Amino acid sequence: MAFSSYNGNRRGGWVQSILPSSNSKSKIPRKGRKRAALKEFFFANFFAIGLVFSLFFFLVVLLRFGVPKPITSHFKSRASRYRKSVYRKPILTGHGNYSLMAANVDITTKDLYDRIEFLDLDGGAWKQGWKVTYRGNEWDSEKLKVFVVPHSHNDPGWKYTVEEYYDRQTRHILNVLVEAMSKDSRRKFIWEEMSYLERWWRDATDVQKESFINLVKNGQLEIVGGGWVMNDEANSHYFAIIEQMTEGNMWLNDTIGFVPKNSWAIDPFGYSPTMAYLLRRMGFDNMLIQRTHYELKKELAWHKNLEYIWRQSWDAEESTDIFVHMMPFYSYDIPHTCGPEPAICCQFDFARWRGSLYELCPWEQHPQEINQENVQERALKLLDQYRKKSTLYRTNTLLVPLGDDFRYVSVDEAEAQFKNYQLLFDYINSNPSLNAEAKFGTLEDYFQTLREEADRINYSFPGEIGSGLLGGFPSLSGDFFTYADRQQDYWSGYYVSRPFFKAVDRVLEQTLRATEMMMALLLGFCQRSQCEKLSVGFSYKLTAARRNLALFQHHDGVTGTAKDHVVMDYGTRMHTSLLDLQIFMSKGIEALLGIRYDKLDHSPSQFEPELVRSKYDAQPVHKVISVKEGRGYQPVVFFNPLEQTREEVVMVVVDSPDVTVLDSNWSCVPSQLSPELQHDKSKIFTGKHRLHWKASVPAMGLETYFVGNGLLGCEKAMPAKLKFSSKSSLAPCPTPYSCLKIETDVAEIENRHQKLTFDVRHGLLQRISFKNGPQNVVNEEISMYHSPGSGAYLFKPSGDAWPITEEGGQFLISEGPLMQEVFSYPKTAWEKAPISHSTRLYNGENTIQELAVEKEYHVELLGPDFDDRELIVRYKTDIDNKRIFYSDLNGFQMSRRETYDKIPLQGNYYPMPSLAFMQGSNGQRFSVHSRQSLGVASLKDGWLEIMLDRRLIRDDGRGLGQGVTDNRVMNVVFHITLEANISSISNLVSSSLPFQPSLFSHSVGAHLNYPLHAFIAKKQPEVSAQPASPKSFSPLAASLPCDLHVVNFKVPKPLKFLQQPPEDSRFVLILHRRHWDPSYCRKGRSQCKNLANDPVNLFNMFNGLAVLKTKAVSLNLLHEDPEVMGYMEQFGDIAREGNVVMSPMEIQAYRFELRPTQ
Repeated sequence: MAFSSYNGNRRGGWVQSILPSSNSKSKIPRKGRKRAALKEFFFANFFAIGLVFSLFFFLVVLLRFGVPKPITSHFKSRASRYRKSVYRKPILTGHGNYSLMAANVDITTKDLYDRIEFLDLDGGAWKQGWKVTYRGNEWDSEKLKVFVVPHSHNDPGWKYTVEEYYDRQTRHILNVLVEAMSKDSRRKFIWEEMSYLERWWRDATDVQKESFINLVKNGQLEIVGGGWVMNDEANSHYFAIIEQMTEGNMWLNDTIGFVPKNSWAIDPFGYSPTMAYLLRRMGFDNMLIQRTHYELKKELAWHKNLEYIWRQSWDAEESTDIFVHMMPFYSYDIPHTCGPEPAICCQFDFARWRGSLYELCPWEQHPQEINQENVQERALKLLDQYRKKSTLYRTNTLLVPLGDDFRYVSVDEAEAQFKNYQLLFDYINSNPSLNAEAKFGTLEDYFQTLREEADRINYSFPGEIGSGLLGGFPSLSGDFFTYADRQQDYWSGYYVSRPFFKAVDRVLEQTLRATEMMMALLLGFCQRSQCEKLSVGFSYKLTAARRNLALFQHHDGVTGTAKDHVVMDYGTRMHTSLLDLQIFMSKGIEALLGIRYDKLDHSPSQFEPELVRSKYDAQPVHKVISVKEGRGYQPVVFFNPLEQTREEVVMVVVDSPDVTVLDSNWSCVPSQLSPELQHDKSKIFTGKHRLHWKASVPAMGLETYFVGNGLLGCEKAMPAKLKFSSKSSLAPCPTPYSCLKIETDVAEIENRHQKLTFDVRHGLLQRISFKNGPQNVVNEEISMYHSPGSGAYLFKPSGDAWPITEEGGQFLISEGPLMQEVFSYPKTAWEKAPISHSTRLYNGENTIQELAVEKEYHVELLGPDFDDRELIVRYKTDIDNKRIFYSDLNGFQMSRRETYDKIPLQGNYYPMPSLAFMQGSNGQRFSVHSRQSLGVASLKDGWLEIMLDRRLIRDDGRGLGQGVTDNRVMNVVFHITLEANISSISNLVSSSLPFQPSLFSHSVGAHLNYPLHAFIAKKQPEVSAQPASPKSFSPLAASLPCDLHVVNFKVPKPLKFLQQPPEDSRFVLILHRRHWDPSYCRKGRSQCKNLANDPVNLFNMFNGLAVLKTKAVSLNLLHEDPEVMGYMEQFGDIAREGNVVMSPMEIQAYRFELRPTQ
């Protein structure tokens, strides 16, 4: 994807280039360890010592590892060659949670930010670095080993759709790749995106497929990463990352028999440690990354720390360690990969001939075809760059990528690169005095050679902690956000670009997860051929849904950084899959409730989703339940995708106020009626009604309720009382509600736990007060940035944001026994306000909702009036957070954030996929949970601001060639919580470690991100007919511990379910043990009944189902060897006994088989 230039060039072309010099540090020589006094004894007794040592070593190995297994390769399940096995034993604390010891590392990204001055100094040829020099003797004892790695970066959507790119370029690239590589066994190549490879595989001839497989088998072609796409790491949720990696890796293994172990991520705009963790637990050994802040690259390069061991911040035992290579320069294109001087490196991009597809070198020094007359001069010039680049790293093994976006599109281009470079290599390799060897290579070639060198030579710096995984390199923890590529241009805009589709992404995620769960339950419980036919018949659409979700995780998909018509393509794909998944779930509930089995696979469902979307870019609307006298009752079925029983106030929309609710036992349920509202200041009432009641739904189960008119003499739903500002010009009071005027400037709503205070004039929240507890100022402010320099990627405001709300506007309070709401349509400078919003409190005993504040913002940033505007909501509290806050990474872990004066406002914005909170020295915590990815900052003490939408008319020079003006009407929902710690925090500033959410906070986030799925019957039964079939379904023997989350429960290969023998363990369960802050109330507020302190046994998990043949597998479902995943062998033994023993933060996957117990 995106790159840039100042001169309108497609990529990378700063005329003097991009990126400090002192003399480069010399390589550390190997230290001899033998003493002269021991030599004579050793040689005199050489054979005896050798025999004793060999026998002892053999016995130790045999006792430790058992009988050796055959040596394996990429093409089979492999034991790791590099791992130090570590088994993490949980440590029980007095708080009832397992304590997580902090990782001990050499470098944290917080330390880097504290140390770097961010001066943006001009480094000369390497604009963001320095003038690199070397002495010349650095390679006397260990020659320079250069691996040139040809690659082609293929975006699955950016300026063109994935299918357009395939037709125009990618299919030709893969054809050329097979042809060119087959000509010379010295040629190498790497490929990343399985979405394109799978598409090409459908078109390829048998000869091409055979050639491709042979190239992979003989090591000429390596599949790196092997995910469906190269995913974004800021906005993507860890569920979706696991899905896209698994989809790609499993297709690759099934089709070609190859299992990747090296990751290649050259284009995501910043990097998350979550990705490092997931890759480690998928059996990966090494990572390569590129787009990190140029000042961090400079600092790491200066200290030879560009290669390091990435360790999770909580990991005290090194079980998450993975080796990382960070590229040092501005771009991954050829001018910025051979060395620090792009004007020279560009001369060795042999595709930039005059008249070629690609732009000429902007430095006006062009490539020359290599021949016998110029090969010496050209080879020495190139080798000089290699040597300079090598001084930035510790070892004498050097990686040089050779490629760019959609390269190697023709045979001529491929031959030009391969032939010219081979001539250069031949010259270098034939001159021993150069102390260098250069050749084409893969990532595996590079990492294997580097590791062999690091095993021979001690490259550790004095006092370095390093890692037991691989000696000689520093250990690092932290993340690499926010990315800047040049001149303080920060890529924080894409955290929010196209927020509508970021929201659809998460809806598709939770709907796919619910569908996977329902299919697994169907195949486990139903045991009828009709259920099997339904599931197997749906498998093609399920695969399409998995792949459409996976495709959108691409770093130009969920980021919102593609052309308008490409966004439309992504959106249409997701919408189609959403409809397919909902249809399957509608039929699945019929079978699970025993309503019907016959013709499930090809007849219409009796149910339909309660929340429907008319098209790919439309807001979801509630299906209106028609409730009229004599029309019977309307069944409403809820599916709970969470692993705990759920008590929750639910809502449906009805067309009549005369309505009652019954539960599945035919008992009356108290309910509330309130008017449905809309974003229209002249008509805020739609004429329909929202019906609320408290529901209880079993864990991962179903529950039925009935909505009707006067059912069994039940009391009708209680109408809410309405209050409106005396300055509001509302329509007449709607029936059957009573209306009062608010004459004061302050209004309140409350439930039994908390009270909210509002500024009536502006319609904004002012204070949150807990009854018999703390009161907090929470001044809500809706503001806008003016950002003429912003684009899809960059956020470049011209100053601070200014408030847009004025006195006046519509202000309405709705008060009822189950829900109280404040609705505000603010007065602004525009005739039609770009935002309206609701604030809700719920009443419901044992519900999570009653302890949180629900905020819903309706955003319409439409039309030229809002060009170059970025809309935010800012919460100005009295919490003294010292501009330190915490935001989540991929919904998996928290990261500490600090606002720095030495970097601009936009550099202090960070990704917020699902949660941000700030905490005061007195322990008070203010949290905002989101159900979609956005951007967040704390620019002043006590402030937390979140960007909601952005409309930008200019391109920001990063290759897209357009602004972002295709805004959609959208709703953003937050759940806000205030919590009080039992103890104060001594020093917020000094610690680099993140605080963790409380158990209550985890529950709030789970309820928001994994909502109940509601379905209503298409036809209403007669009044007299009570349904005979079961009205609920409870698959679990008991709720799981409340700190144990089911990431997914699925059948990975439903199409082959009937062909697979049960011995294959056809079901997969993925669990996440959440870590939580024990300083906060442990159980009361979260309604928690038990924790995962004790092992959970899978054999006892289900009602009426036996769990058999359990085994632990990697997160991509391809490895069963625990050591490949970073565990000791005992981990597998524990899993085979059905026990789940997990440390906090861990994600573990299990395969098993299900059979009925009767």
